[in-house]
Amino acid sequence: MASTSNAGGVSGRIRNAASTFCSDSQPLITETRRVMGLMKEIAVDLEKDKQSDMVKELEDAAVELLGMSEDFAHFSSAVQSVADRYLPGEELIDFKKLFEEDASKIKANSSSDPKKHPIIRQFKEAIWNVHHEGQPMPGEEQEDIVMTTTQSNILNPKCPLTGKHVTELAEPVRSMECRHVYEKQAIMQFLRSKNSRISCPSAGCPKFLKVDKVVCDTLLLVEIDEMRRTGKGTVPVEDFTALDGDE
Repeated sequence: MASTSNAGGVSGRIRNAASTFCSDSQPLITETRRVMGLMKEIAVDLEKDKQSDMVKELEDAAVELLGMSEDFAHFSSAVQSVADRYLPGEELIDFKKLFEEDASKIKANSSSDPKKHPIIRQFKEAIWNVHHEGQPMPGEEQEDIVMTTTQSNILNPKCPLTGKHVTELAEPVRSMECRHVYEKQAIMQFLRSKNSRISCPSAGCPKFLKVDKVVCDTLLLVEIDEMRRTGKGTVPVEDFTALDGDE
């Protein structure tokens, strides 16, 4: 009995440490986004002075910074995911390997490419508009501009279980399998009530859910905060035709 109690205590301490780590990382990611906003303003001023080389250097730096920020967010989510499913055993656990494996899976399931990210798109658009406002950027149609500048990385505007908008969720979590967002308490209760393979409750989604794959996504919190600040609720149109429902 004592060993079982001690094991539960270890699991609890690990989960608490992971939650603290994820909470502490959110301000860093948010600050990174703020810095990128300042970089965009500086790039616009440089473009007005026709300092093209310096503008390009800032743009490349912005892409690199965003990539590192997202990698850190993926790792933070992986830490929480590993902690949530950790159970003490007799064998030593290679946590570094588990963190890296989960981070890779989260990154693979993310459609985010730093060079194509809406933030970088907005960065380029602000520079382009200095001398070409109202004109499509080279290689893009006007409708592409509208879609890119209004899209969000959040797939569903509302939790499919509570009906609440994602900006109103008390504890938002995201599935690593299909990237849909839910209220944590509602989705966990939903998962516990099922005894078989559990389909995502988002209408039309063929993906199956696992408790350890529905996580506190650090990047999600930043995206929701940005949605609150900008007042944007537009989300990309979902296409489930490419998803394999038999996974």
